[in-house]
Amino acid sequence: MSRVVVKVGSSSLTTSEGHIDPVRLDGIVEAICDARDRGDEVVLVSSGAIAAGLGPLNLKSRPRDLATQQAAASVGQGALIARYSERFAARGLVVGQVLLTVDDVTRRSHHRNAHQTFAKLRELGVVPIVNENDTVATTEIRFGDNDRLAALVAHLVHADLLILLSDVDGLYNGRPGTPGVTLIEEIRDPAEIEGLDIAHVSSSKVGTGGMVTKVEAARIATAAGIPVVLTSAANARGALAGDKVGTRFESTGRRRSTRLLWLAHASETKGGVHLDEGAVRALTTRKASLLPAGITSVTGTFKAGDPIDVVGPDGAVIARGVVNYDSTELPGLMGRSTHELAAELGEQYEREVIHRDDLMLT
Repeated sequence: MSRVVVKVGSSSLTTSEGHIDPVRLDGIVEAICDARDRGDEVVLVSSGAIAAGLGPLNLKSRPRDLATQQAAASVGQGALIARYSERFAARGLVVGQVLLTVDDVTRRSHHRNAHQTFAKLRELGVVPIVNENDTVATTEIRFGDNDRLAALVAHLVHADLLILLSDVDGLYNGRPGTPGVTLIEEIRDPAEIEGLDIAHVSSSKVGTGGMVTKVEAARIATAAGIPVVLTSAANARGALAGDKVGTRFESTGRRRSTRLLWLAHASETKGGVHLDEGAVRALTTRKASLLPAGITSVTGTFKAGDPIDVVGPDGAVIARGVVNYDSTELPGLMGRSTHELAAELGEQYEREVIHRDDLMLT
């Protein structure tokens, strides 16, 4: 049995007029149901809420302002999940809607709760359908057109494979359709992508993503030990069956703990600490914890448990970590050993600023 995360884009689910395309959506559902019949577990990350709301609201193209995007998402999400529920039910499967905001993958407590929710849905045999909660987003509404979100969900559920479905059938060594440009069937090293023209965006009027976000999602997933297949929605059945379709990105790293992946890719730092050379060496060569004695200055406002940047004397970020002190506490502790602090202020000041297990070098 394999556990697979499938991400499908707006242009693969909706018409150019902004309505759900029943034929294409049903094709995705059938491919997933066939995979379930083979014993695989599938999590679906589905875009399309805003796009599906355009038609009912008589909008000719994807709106630019946040309020109208949210209104379209509110209308479209209901229609989208209703269609999914109907089609999966016809094959005897129950779906569960999981709407995530950026906070759900940037705040540690939310991240842990999301992990537990997915685990329970799998236990109950439910097909989770994930989308960003566009109706309540307060900043930029998209999360890399759900590509980056799909990579993080793949790690969150300990997936064996991430499949990115789009309106193109893979990664090309140039702009698709240009004479001499061919499909790249396999990527084993991120360096193989350098120099490729991947900056072109989708021609769809309803989607927001392009090849850049998909390659970034592949980089995140493969670095965490999860291979990725990038292909068209028309190849969904073959991709789920293990056929050689599209472009396959082989894993480049080992599977990290969910905590470290959250820290590396999903967390938004609240500030930082600047270190002297001795502290930098201790962290980078001895894999030591960060102590107050090595800190020269503090920037930003953060609380214990927040992710922060760790900065060297030259201003370069050398690591990211979960801090054990509030930013207001640290200035009075800098340059002093934990033993001195404990003797003067109490045992609670003998703790590290960042424990080595909560530190990720960049």
